[in-house]
Amino acid sequence: MGAVVVDDGPSGVKAPDGGWGWAVLFGCFIITGFSYAFPKAVSVFFKELIREFGVGYSDTAWISSILLAMLYGTGPLCSVCVNRFGCRPVMLVGGLFASMGMVIASFCTSIVQIYLTAGVITGLGLALNFQPSLIMLNRYFDKRRPLANGLSAAGSPVFLCALSPLGQILQHEYGWRGGFLILGGMLLNCCVCGALMRPLEPPKKSEATKEPAEKKAKKKLLDFSVFKDGGFVIYTLAASIMVLGLFVPPVFVVSYAKDLGYQDTKAAFLLTILGFIDIFARPICGMVAGLKWVRPRCVYLFSFAMIFNGFTDLMGSMSVDYGGLVVFCIFFGISYGMVGALQFEVLMAIVGTQKFSSAIGLVLLAEAMAVLIGPPSAGQYSI
Repeated sequence: MGAVVVDDGPSGVKAPDGGWGWAVLFGCFIITGFSYAFPKAVSVFFKELIREFGVGYSDTAWISSILLAMLYGTGPLCSVCVNRFGCRPVMLVGGLFASMGMVIASFCTSIVQIYLTAGVITGLGLALNFQPSLIMLNRYFDKRRPLANGLSAAGSPVFLCALSPLGQILQHEYGWRGGFLILGGMLLNCCVCGALMRPLEPPKKSEATKEPAEKKAKKKLLDFSVFKDGGFVIYTLAASIMVLGLFVPPVFVVSYAKDLGYQDTKAAFLLTILGFIDIFARPICGMVAGLKWVRPRCVYLFSFAMIFNGFTDLMGSMSVDYGGLVVFCIFFGISYGMVGALQFEVLMAIVGTQKFSSAIGLVLLAEAMAVLIGPPSAGQYSI
């Protein structure tokens, strides 16, 4: 598996922009898919859990909430682990945690135990995979980084389209316990993806340069100096405000369609439309962001994506029939995909490679609070 290489930022190695980087991109695609789609995919087991433990829907919904909270809220912890041990070891341990949580959950006898296993342990495992995979991706790609980020982000809608029907099949054939057990086995693939994250080897230094390098101060495990960068502060505030409403439409659009009197299948098809558009929007946006005359202005493209997403939400709130909801899902899928493809590319452009591991952890922590507040707050004001 190779020796542990501490991630100390730029090591004088030029990003290969290909070669083994494509294997890293594939691993990041899988990790992104599991990380974002898994909290939504487990919702297909909620009815079985309600019947098994005699709880309400809100009680089971906490499983997904805890998964997302762990994915976002443990950002600083992941940053410390990556800076201390390196990306590959952290991802291997994370893959074991993610799998172990679901396997243990299949033997649980109460909903609280599932919170701790499928929620906390699996969520921590996914977090320990997600953040290091992004760090490695951004080290392997420079000129093609926008495209790489777009292709990696496409893992989320692809896996959502695959895991949801798979979960329904597993529930029907093996029940929720068997389904959890099989999903736990699938999450072991995170360890395989972690093994793909081969560290870039720094150039060999001469004896004359070794001594000064050894005297170099140790890197901080969590670099708070990023807050001195005004661009980072603005990005963090804007991203946190955006996330307050970013996940609201995918959560409530199906219920809203049902309230308008449409059948369950037609209502659920809206999410399929949104996901299908999202699959193509992310890599296409990554390709556009990589163009020579767009790359230096990527921040403005991201700003447009956020404004476009907010405007789409405002227009979607005026939809009163199924046709209007279909149009809303199409445009929301485009804007949602643009945001997903650009958010980490822009953060990398703002803070650079050296501080990216700390910056992403702090940004995810800030977004965690918004993720927990957003959908429940929107639900309180639903009509």
